[in-house]
Amino acid sequence: MPLDVAGAALGAAFGEGFAVLHDKVKDVVRKARMFKPILKRLESTLDSLVPTVNEIRRLSEQLELPERETKRLMEQMEEGAKLVSKCLKIRWWNYVFKVQYSPKLEELDKEILRFCQVDLHALCTRNGLRTLETVISINKKVDSFRGVETPRGLGGVSGPQDLTVGLDMPIKELKTLLLKEEVKLLLLTAPGGCGKTTLVKMLCQDKEIKGIFEDNILFVNVSKTPNVKVIVQNLFNYKDMQPKFQIQSDEDAIDQLSHLLNHIRPNPILLILDDVWLGSESIPEKLKFDIPDYKILVTSRTAFPRFEFTYHLEPLNDEDAMTLFRHSASLKEGSTYIPPEEDIKKIVRGCAGFPLVLKVIGGSLCRQKAEVWHSRLMNWSDGQFFFNSDTELLDNLQKSLEFPDHKVNIKNCFMDLGSFPEDQRIPAVALIDMWAELYELDEDGIHAIAIMEELTNRNLARLVMAGKDASEVKSYYNEDFVTQHDILRELAMHQSSRESIGQRSRLIINISGNNLPKWWTEQKQQLISARLLSISTDELFSSSWCNIQGSEVEVLVLNFHTNNYTLPEFVEKMDKLKVLIVSNYGFFHSKISNFQLLESLPNLKRIRLEKVSISSFCNTLVPLTSLKKISLFMCNIGEAFENCTIQVSNALPNLTEINIDYCNDLEGLPVRLCDIVHLKKLNITNCHKLFALPEEIGKLVNLEVLRLRSCTDLSELPNSIRTLHKLSILDISDCLSIMKLPKHIGEMCNLKELNMKGCLRLRTQFPESIMDLKQLKLVVCDEERAKLWDPIKEFLSNLEVLVAEKDINLNWLPK
Repeated sequence: MPLDVAGAALGAAFGEGFAVLHDKVKDVVRKARMFKPILKRLESTLDSLVPTVNEIRRLSEQLELPERETKRLMEQMEEGAKLVSKCLKIRWWNYVFKVQYSPKLEELDKEILRFCQVDLHALCTRNGLRTLETVISINKKVDSFRGVETPRGLGGVSGPQDLTVGLDMPIKELKTLLLKEEVKLLLLTAPGGCGKTTLVKMLCQDKEIKGIFEDNILFVNVSKTPNVKVIVQNLFNYKDMQPKFQIQSDEDAIDQLSHLLNHIRPNPILLILDDVWLGSESIPEKLKFDIPDYKILVTSRTAFPRFEFTYHLEPLNDEDAMTLFRHSASLKEGSTYIPPEEDIKKIVRGCAGFPLVLKVIGGSLCRQKAEVWHSRLMNWSDGQFFFNSDTELLDNLQKSLEFPDHKVNIKNCFMDLGSFPEDQRIPAVALIDMWAELYELDEDGIHAIAIMEELTNRNLARLVMAGKDASEVKSYYNEDFVTQHDILRELAMHQSSRESIGQRSRLIINISGNNLPKWWTEQKQQLISARLLSISTDELFSSSWCNIQGSEVEVLVLNFHTNNYTLPEFVEKMDKLKVLIVSNYGFFHSKISNFQLLESLPNLKRIRLEKVSISSFCNTLVPLTSLKKISLFMCNIGEAFENCTIQVSNALPNLTEINIDYCNDLEGLPVRLCDIVHLKKLNITNCHKLFALPEEIGKLVNLEVLRLRSCTDLSELPNSIRTLHKLSILDISDCLSIMKLPKHIGEMCNLKELNMKGCLRLRTQFPESIMDLKQLKLVVCDEERAKLWDPIKEFLSNLEVLVAEKDINLNWLPK
């Protein structure tokens, strides 16, 4: 027999003999009065040797167990098991047998101890090199898998060791979801530092959960580089059992786990897989079996879409956050220093309800003097980050930013979110514009939305999408936006600030009052190499700029709060600028001056203006020969394009897309815009005072998309729309005042999609020409309008009429 096979056989036999003796002693010690002291001692010896015996069985191939000595010990254990069984039959008054059996039990106890403490030690020394190799292998596995928790109390999962707050309701909600019959696999997800593991440990201590699953709660920390074989082996070790045969592959491991779970039934089983990373989401599914009352609870920073049942753990509310911070900072009577309540609130607000952040920041200020508190507050208010002084916090949160090389753009996009002010919605279309130019993503935004969804799944941001009809899923994102926790925004900004100012690829500047950063004021002209430049100012800023030489800037984001705003002079020299986003977050609309600076920018393709007044736009309109897209959101347009000194079509010769959204003073589409014959997309949405379109709209012969959704005062479409032969999408959804379709709508020979849901006054039969819309594939409408299409579907055989579901939500409302 080969040596390794012999060793394996001996190891298995040795383990079986030990298990028989161990079980026999445990059974008899509860019943035999006469030999109780020595049996208790023997039981204690055997208990202490369980890990060693398990190790002998697991490593038997490497250890070359000595056949002669091992067989002798095995024979003694077999005899010992018989001896212990006889002890149970001896009456308490029969001292003759006590004198006869006691020395034998003593000898068995000594022999087992001697073998494991002396022989085994000498054996390991002799086989040092092979043992070292095994240990290295074990260490590698331990590094990648932190194992099943040592049993401490029922279920083997210890409760949290520190103060916990704000988890009563999440425990109740999580438990309710977990105990539903249809839930076999449940995902608990939240950003790093939100307390997922703490919540799960508290769940395991819940009386109802403990009562249902008893001692069948198995807790595994999966970690970043999991190994299915090691996970399963540890589960066997946890139950003091061994697989039926040696685990050689993941398939073996899964098969053996199925046997284990069936063995520990019929009690319900809860398997907790803690800290499952992106890329390992298939492991929970591999460990899922069709076993009654068997459930898997997974925790992860990633909200895996493939999991049907998910519970999102939210950050702490203000009250709970304050409680946890006070505890972590030891702010109680008798403390060395208790800062003013307002200072405490400032710090707690900055922690964004993340338990980890509250604990780390609170701990760093614990028992500190007033000077330390004041210093920290000043640093944080000056734009220095929590992460600069708390490496534990940074290390933990940075784990969420580990992306494979082929997904490096996702990390870059995450850091780009720091370009927008905190606590503000980030328009999805603004991000689409940025990323299309920075990372060469598609113009329609499909890939950009996919990135936003992945950031959402990783709990690094949250994409909020309005209810979409079938025709809009791949094309219309004007009502969608992204939100982000302040602490994650700080992390994004911190990651972007690692290099020196001049070397950063993404430069984010936040200005309070007129206090420009020192690095900016120290030199008359600051040279930067950033591709993305974001400058945010508050309501006290007076538009007094220092100079920046940003010849490499491709995207410029300007955020402000003032009623009058002046574009910085240095914009004029940004020759590579492709995207300009100007957003006013103040209460009133703002007037912008220096707009003529844009004339010198040969590569400017996209402009987005938010909450600005452009009533005198024509007075400053300059030729923007490369501009392809202009977006106006919540702007005062007024007479913006009337009385222009320059022809609009000459000033914007390559413009292909115009978006006008929530511009409440727009009553009629400016006629001059109809001269832009190259226009392909015209979106006028949520403009409730728009009552008419000019007949001149028929001049837009290259128009492919026309959206007029939620223009509630618009009463009709002009007959000239018949000339839009390239139009493929027409959206008049929620245009409440439209009573009829144009008589010659059938001449729009390329129309493929028509969205007319919510057109409540459109009750009359459609014009006869509608039968000529041979390319029409999809109509979206409500039930009443769908009936009007029934006779038409007989003539348009490829037509699908989709009845839109009512989507009642307020996500679309601007904040």
